[in-house]
Amino acid sequence: MAPAPSSTASLSDAQRRRRLAFCLVFILVVTALAGLATGSNGLSLRGLWADAQGPDAMLLLGQIRAPRTLGAALVGALLGLSGALAQGLFRNPLADPYLLGSAAGAGLGVVLVLAAAALGGASISLATVAWIERVGLISAAFVGALAGVGLTLLLARGAAHTLRLLLAGVVVGVMMGAVSDLITVASPDALRGKQAFMLGSTSFVGWPGIAWLAAGLVALLAAASRYARALDALTLGEDSAASLGLNLSRVRLWLVLLLSAGTALAVSQAGLVAFVGLVAPHLVRRAAPGPHRWLLSASAAMGAALLVVADVISRAVIAPQELPVGVVTGVLGGVYLVWLLKQRTAP
Repeated sequence: MAPAPSSTASLSDAQRRRRLAFCLVFILVVTALAGLATGSNGLSLRGLWADAQGPDAMLLLGQIRAPRTLGAALVGALLGLSGALAQGLFRNPLADPYLLGSAAGAGLGVVLVLAAAALGGASISLATVAWIERVGLISAAFVGALAGVGLTLLLARGAAHTLRLLLAGVVVGVMMGAVSDLITVASPDALRGKQAFMLGSTSFVGWPGIAWLAAGLVALLAAASRYARALDALTLGEDSAASLGLNLSRVRLWLVLLLSAGTALAVSQAGLVAFVGLVAPHLVRRAAPGPHRWLLSASAAMGAALLVVADVISRAVIAPQELPVGVVTGVLGGVYLVWLLKQRTAP
């Protein structure tokens, strides 16, 4: 007698998508509460109640924990969305939103600002130092990330050829990384600042950053949804997509611009956060596959959940000290990929 199908296998695709959507909403609510409850003493719901009743409630919850938690969710959503766009564009489940030189460009922008500040030395006022810490690094990372992608497009002579685009992204990443390392050799202060920024941290995010992240996410989701059918067509192959009347060069260019803008915005606010953009679409496809209109929004929600979980872990595991959230996501993502590799190679 044949074995009965499992409950998961017997569910329709629509039912699986509804179940995943409910799970993601539940996880986001629970982890957001955990983020608010995580302070210098670690994760404590009882401590959250005490903090909410204390005289510093507005400072602790309203100005520190709430923006960090919400910022982690928005950054994770941008990375998840950008990862889904990258994997659909390159038709490769291992494609990462940092492939096109955005991470290296952001790092170089941060190093240039820090090195310029170090050269200024004592002549820089305290107000200027505060501006560099709050605004200069964020702006430099955003501009640098976009500049890295722009240079990739220039070397690839547009987005007409996917392989050329990937190779150009690798070359730009190596070149900008080398220039960044060369600058940090001459400026140890820039090296320390670069390491702190590029390891990833939600402590950079404040309410002004939340506004930019939220506006960017809404705009990018709306724009990406317009190319959902084009991504569905690309899964059939470039020849099939072209036979359906798709302007491949134009579609690739717009997809590159969208995923680059999302990645640049995320990196500028939280530094380099590894694996979220790679793993989030993977998890969605395994749990509830569907067309790209579903995949894009679900990957954004999955990325938000992953990064909020990682942020809570980074703040709670060795409290009152913190781990860089990029290190936590790197470990979790690496464990997941090792598990996935063993699943694929199991007899």
